[in-house]
Amino acid sequence: MSKLQDIITICRKIIYYKGYQATSISDILDEAHIGKGQFYHYFSSKRELGLAVVDDLVKEWDREVFEGIFATDLDPIAKLNKMLDRTLTIHTGEEGKSGCPVGNLAVEMSEHDETFRLKVHYIFDRWILSIESVLNELITQGHITSDIDAKKHARAIVSMIEGAILLMKSQKEAGFLTNAIEIIRAQYRLT
Repeated sequence: MSKLQDIITICRKIIYYKGYQATSISDILDEAHIGKGQFYHYFSSKRELGLAVVDDLVKEWDREVFEGIFATDLDPIAKLNKMLDRTLTIHTGEEGKSGCPVGNLAVEMSEHDETFRLKVHYIFDRWILSIESVLNELITQGHITSDIDAKKHARAIVSMIEGAILLMKSQKEAGFLTNAIEIIRAQYRLT
């Protein structure tokens, strides 16, 4: 891993646990074991590093979710189940206790920085479009009824997952997410 990527990865963890606003450059310097000169060699500001963190999240979602799940030859039920399994694995593990990294940034930064908002919006928009496409496949196959609006249902699925992760974080109770995923699986006959 390059030093640049190392700094981004370390900053990503700090922001995940503390939030972007509460993360100081001193936090980043201490955790990355670098000086100000090295920091400013790579980034002109904390904001620039924060945007690099969001870009890193986008790359991860592109690689693991959009290409690694939705763009595969799996059948649509397997795609949705794989996405839900990934969500459970990430968010019910020890590192998932601080919420959704993308959701956290959306809540914290969307009203304050349009560039952050647009980068986070890309992930959510692509996620919704991917689920919508899979739901349309399920409709075509006759697995679910043709009277549903796939776009509305895709938005509801993402909202349900993100809301459950938020409640899980707030209440310190993984049952919110496991319950939401059970309901999604039942609603779309994924089991």
